[in-house]
Amino acid sequence: MIPPGANRYINRELSWLEFNQRVLEEAQDARNPLLERLKFFCIVSSNLDEFFEVRVAGLKQQIESEVVRRSPDGLTATECFRAVAARVRRMVAAQYAGWREQLVPALAREGIRFVAMSGLAAAERDWLEGFYRAEVRPVLTPLAIDPAHPFPQLLNKSLNLIVQLEVEAEGERRRRLAVVQVPRNLPRLVRLPSPTGRQDCVFLGQLIGHYLADLFAGIRIAGFWVFRLTRNSELYIDEEEVANLLKAVETELHNRRRGEAVRLEVQQGCPGEIVAELLQTLHLTTEDLYEIDGPLNPTRLMMIYEGDHSPELRDPPYLAPVVAAAQGPADLWTVLRRGDVLLHHPYDSFETVVDFLRLAAADPRVLAIKQTLYRTGGDVRVVGALMEAVRNGKQVTAVVELKARFDEANNIEWARRLEEAGVHVVYGLVGFKIHCKVTLVVRRDDDGLRRYLHLGTGNYNPTTARIYTDLGLLTCQTDFGEDATNLFNLLTGICQFQGTRQFWVAPYQIHGRMIELIRREASHARRGLPARIVAKMNSLVDTQIIEELYAASQAGVKVELIVRGVCCLRPGVKGLSENVSVRSIVGRFLEHSRVFYFENACRPEVFVGSADWMPRNFFKRIEVVFPLVDGQVRERVVSEVLGLALADNLKARLLQADGGYVRAGVEPGQSPRESQSEFMARALAAAKSVARQAQYEPQQVKVKLAPRPKELGRGRSGKG
Repeated sequence: MIPPGANRYINRELSWLEFNQRVLEEAQDARNPLLERLKFFCIVSSNLDEFFEVRVAGLKQQIESEVVRRSPDGLTATECFRAVAARVRRMVAAQYAGWREQLVPALAREGIRFVAMSGLAAAERDWLEGFYRAEVRPVLTPLAIDPAHPFPQLLNKSLNLIVQLEVEAEGERRRRLAVVQVPRNLPRLVRLPSPTGRQDCVFLGQLIGHYLADLFAGIRIAGFWVFRLTRNSELYIDEEEVANLLKAVETELHNRRRGEAVRLEVQQGCPGEIVAELLQTLHLTTEDLYEIDGPLNPTRLMMIYEGDHSPELRDPPYLAPVVAAAQGPADLWTVLRRGDVLLHHPYDSFETVVDFLRLAAADPRVLAIKQTLYRTGGDVRVVGALMEAVRNGKQVTAVVELKARFDEANNIEWARRLEEAGVHVVYGLVGFKIHCKVTLVVRRDDDGLRRYLHLGTGNYNPTTARIYTDLGLLTCQTDFGEDATNLFNLLTGICQFQGTRQFWVAPYQIHGRMIELIRREASHARRGLPARIVAKMNSLVDTQIIEELYAASQAGVKVELIVRGVCCLRPGVKGLSENVSVRSIVGRFLEHSRVFYFENACRPEVFVGSADWMPRNFFKRIEVVFPLVDGQVRERVVSEVLGLALADNLKARLLQADGGYVRAGVEPGQSPRESQSEFMARALAAAKSVARQAQYEPQQVKVKLAPRPKELGRGRSGKG
């Protein structure tokens, strides 16, 4: 049954917090290597920062508006905010308890210590004083707070010291406050030199605090406490009212650093009267206050994780091999004319995608390249290939999404560099984010013009491709090429959506097509035909899709959902969703691929794309979902990508009807299964097999072709 007092839907914000709880569990899990646990600890805080900057900020704006309504889960904005605050407090308390009781002692045993100024030897204090005077003191600015000096405008997520001073005034001692901003361009941890290799670190805030008397000469320091402010970081741009979108985004990025305050984090022990003054000054209440017993801004602790030290405290290294199809003697154009190539990152190397772009840039037969760029990252190879293509005389178009959240500044920089190189840069359609992942290469082959494509679920970012699980498809199928051409014409020109042969494009088609296929499965189930839905995505929020899944469950369809993050559907509710299961996998890599399987009465159809099942993906973004029409590729996605995810019983958690999650666990008679480890093992085994063939039977090194008989058999590998 639905839990008492609960709605048909799980609250979106609380569901997201449960996802962050699963990340925290990885930090708490002693089976994970120590530095990996530290990484997860940092990710929890990074996730919470963004959650407050965007989601909590949005809740506070709803509360301040005159509109009062309930969200689909039945909560008003105020009720949701209070539930969120209570859940975050429990999470933060558990996070920092784990820091103090588990991580700090374990790191100390490995020679990584966080030492107080009072515990340093004389030589260490001397070294730190030299460091302070040479590197820190010159960039510090003490800011008094009095009638002549108003409270400073503090930047979003900056670390600061609130200092209590005692000054002589009119023959009596009075207390005053001052702020010292911790420089953002200095590391939060100062490593002490050690001839033994031991890593002793002092927090920069504590180092500055130790030398406050140097900044406030002649004034008694009554105390200091670290605090941190989080601000609303959403961009507010009316695209129809701006003449230059790039300039407008730049202006909003500047404003983001000074948005309305939404959270105050204060070092535990800060006097109540000082906390009250901070809250009043920042227009916050005690509901926005989080007292922290540990380091503020743990994200900066990632510097401990970085570097090539302590391999024994990390996951075993994994170097992704090049997919087998790209290792044969044939060039990539020949390979793709024979059959589609599936890429599964990070298990298959992203270098294949980079090589595809480089090959296109250098090939004299290539006439044009068109690509969408959502999160470009800092790797020059992708955009560098586009620039090189221009130098080689090709027509190159890049559709750059300027409003990719928290990547706006990076995308603006690359957009300008691309324009300077001669690439045609456009920013897509007014009112829609360009979220699809498509590259189109037009090449003059011996038999005429042919279009080669890369389609994916992840961004053209070689850095994140090493840590996000995504699917990519290299193909030259004619219908796909025609659809990609029409898509780019839509994005770069002025025209109406012309429809497609194979692609589904949001906001025009994906929502309706998904509903059609869910209803088709329900119809099959009612007629006693095989009916099953397996869907893998990052988030499930859309209420209409959820209602269709409820109806399919009631019709007898087995619905298996693999949802990494937010899921607003309640599974396992008698009479509503008893045939629905939801699992989330949180492990070494971030699950990011979107795959949709429909049994279709033993004639399966499988679709892959960039869209989650959320209203923003269906109606506010340009997304592409495409079918897997190559039988061999489809079989691999069904049996491996989906099959292993459903078999995972070590890193998978199962969603309960009350919104909580429990570990899948190894049932009696089962073997332990961890999907990400198995994917790595399979990719390495395939690479070794290719290497053996190349060494002993070079004449047999051929690209393995997908079968293309006129009539494919029934079942999972059958024609959809």
